[in-house]
Amino acid sequence: MSTFRPGRPAPQFARPLLALAAAAALLPAHAQQAAPSLDDLLKEIRTLRDRVAELEKKAATPAAAPAPQPGQWGMTPEQAREFNRIAVKTESLQDNFTDQGYKGLKISGQIDPTWIFNRNNDNAGFVFLNNGGARYTYDNSYFGMAVLDLEKETDNGVKWRLTLAPERGTGALINNSIVHEATVSIPLSDLNTRLWVGQIPDWTGYEITLPAGNKLITHNLLFDFTAPTAYTGAVLDITRGKWWIRAGIANMNSARYAPGNKQPVAIARVDYSKGEFGGFGFTALHGKAYNFAADGTYSADSGQVDANGDPIFVDTPFATAGKNTGLTLLEADAYFIRGDLSVFGQVSFGQQNDAAIFNSDGQLRDSRWYGISGLVGYKLSPRTEALLRVDYIRNGRNGGGLLGYTADDTVNGIGRGINRLGEYARGPGVGAHRWAISTGVNYLFDENTTFKFEVRYDGSNQPVFGKVRTGETRNNNLLIGSSVVVSF
Repeated sequence: MSTFRPGRPAPQFARPLLALAAAAALLPAHAQQAAPSLDDLLKEIRTLRDRVAELEKKAATPAAAPAPQPGQWGMTPEQAREFNRIAVKTESLQDNFTDQGYKGLKISGQIDPTWIFNRNNDNAGFVFLNNGGARYTYDNSYFGMAVLDLEKETDNGVKWRLTLAPERGTGALINNSIVHEATVSIPLSDLNTRLWVGQIPDWTGYEITLPAGNKLITHNLLFDFTAPTAYTGAVLDITRGKWWIRAGIANMNSARYAPGNKQPVAIARVDYSKGEFGGFGFTALHGKAYNFAADGTYSADSGQVDANGDPIFVDTPFATAGKNTGLTLLEADAYFIRGDLSVFGQVSFGQQNDAAIFNSDGQLRDSRWYGISGLVGYKLSPRTEALLRVDYIRNGRNGGGLLGYTADDTVNGIGRGINRLGEYARGPGVGAHRWAISTGVNYLFDENTTFKFEVRYDGSNQPVFGKVRTGETRNNNLLIGSSVVVSF
């Protein structure tokens, strides 16, 4: 037995039955009148059948929307034509935007003219684009910059980045170029598994290189003296949930190694976003890096004597001159940000073979250091934030020596202190421990402009800071700075 469900068209063989049923319903009414002829009955049946077919067709076909009346959307015919013209022009502009390569392109930048007062250095003035022959020091680091940042992402997920920072970027330190970063990130199996290659700024610690991302003007001691500048190499970049992992091989602080050096360093960074308010990270580096201590000479006994019978000493290069030596860097950092309170912390360890400041009899010694840094910020108002940062580096082994600093440095306060008699304060083999306290205030003037003010007091357990006016050395120094950071 065949059935059909409501809402579906009736089967073809059911149509005559419907017509007969309708006719049967009308027969009693006709019986009270004069009996119609057979032709009349057949004619009525055909009419009823056609009407039923028409109703079935309408039920199966959705009703068409009524044609819009003129002016229905509050538009005159002329306005409708103008709307269509704008739509066509917009589509043309979008096509042209894509054809010109602007799709996925982001352009940003920042600038921070800075004013610095340094008591021991006996100077005060503006600091801006001033690299030239200037050294990297804690009062002359990554501020006073002008930065242009270009980022591009293509439809297949490839990310390009070129950051230009004349005179003050990482490129100015490693190869005298204006390129701070030049990288490309290529998706491998998916968008969260990438190959990252090029010149990559260092990622150690809670502070970053560019000024717009830092709360104070100067950087902490660990950033300045225990971390690399940049890497040139290849990194595997993996994101899985709250974990972000980067690991690879690279030249450290060099666009290309000199002849005789063919071993890149292994580098890694792991970050974990614990939740809404905090997270932590780790960095590691192991390999060989340029040894400035070995790239020099020492006074060696020639085995001969002068006219007075005293031994004659001659300058003799170290046996490892021009060679890279083993380097290990380990670091951990964390942050907590909730409401008006921000807390950041970092601990670091480092060692480089044959890179200590104190050497004798042609024997190079290892340098080793430990350090800690912490920063606290509190919002006094939605626009104003008070800041306090405390740093400490323990660096007494073999006369001291930090990453890239393998000689006494009276500007940065590294190495062995000199007393009033011109002698080593604690002997030639004992380096100075360093600390610094920085206080400051940030004021957010508008969405793109921040005013910064900082007072920094550096100290040491030995007199290692040179005073330009008198030529003496002291165990402390005072620095005051202010800057305007404008970004877009």
